Amino acid sequence: MGAATEDTKSAATGALIGLALGDALGFPTEFNDVPAILAKCGPWRQMELPDPAMVTDDTQMTLALGRGLRTAVQQGELTARSLEGPVRREYVAWWRSPDNNRAPGYTCLRACEMLSDEDRPWAEATQIGSKGCGANMRVAPVGLVPGLSTRQRSGAAQLQSALTHGHPTALAASDLTARAVRLLADGARPVELTGLLRAYAHAHRTEYREDWLGDLWRYAQDPTPTTFIARGWDECLGVLDRLDAALAAPDPETDPCLATGAGWIAEEALATGLLCFLLFPDEPLTALRRAACTSGDSDSIACLAGAFAGAHLGADAWPAEWAARIEYRADLLALARPLRFA
Repeated sequence: MGAATEDTKSAATGALIGLALGDALGFPTEFNDVPAILAKCGPWRQMELPDPAMVTDDTQMTLALGRGLRTAVQQGELTARSLEGPVRREYVAWWRSPDNNRAPGYTCLRACEMLSDEDRPWAEATQIGSKGCGANMRVAPVGLVPGLSTRQRSGAAQLQSALTHGHPTALAASDLTARAVRLLADGARPVELTGLLRAYAHAHRTEYREDWLGDLWRYAQDPTPTTFIARGWDECLGVLDRLDAALAAPDPETDPCLATGAGWIAEEALATGLLCFLLFPDEPLTALRRAACTSGDSDSIACLAGAFAGAHLGADAWPAEWAARIEYRADLLALARPLRFA
């Protein structure tokens, strides 16, 4: 896999812990509108980490993906063949787990149930019409593994989505989310991030990754693989337009979901998580609190904002008292060490 630099390793640890912290902060506020959140939690800039700091399926599935990714990378070169089996097994294990009781999404439940039939090709299990945020809420580990080529990282991000969420926008949004995490871990400046993501989307807009996705496109209604994947990238480019407009006239006191969407779908989760981070690129707790105080899928928005902030600022972004209390902390760190995330 190659050796990661100290800065990159610190950034990766920050991303994983930040993801879980955002998830825990947004867990109690999901399904609430902003007035209800303020009535329950007080001023949003003063929101405190719940006690106990329990997470949702967002962190659970991030761990599942990370474990599958670790297994695949330890086997040698990362390919679709080496990744699909381990990640599929981890997703099914999550589905079967008694701890899977945190209001998981229907798409993940249905797809994982179908993946549990070992004789079923994964493309017959995926929910081809779903672009829910479950596709990319969990993808951060793909952005954190050092030593992958751009094509490997892109393919892995899209395949891990495709196992459950087969819609082309889910694939593109997962690819962009992993790309954003990688760019920030490598030192990209927040002010240049949306431009870098837009350029990446344009460069890959008509590239269908047959080496990773096989004939997935045939399960949709598109006439060609190119039109299938372009449909997803075009929706992501559209939400990046909304993100840029929001950043051009920033209003930190207004619910971010009003600008970039409620986050129940993959491209909006990406954009709204990015908006919360980019409003406060050097104030990670403020970014998490803004993301948790939203009218949409608050835990997923906040977990993505936390992954971006942690990748940018590193492990020291998070107060030790918060990081020490997060559920699954030992699992996150145990995963990090052999993958050289830590």
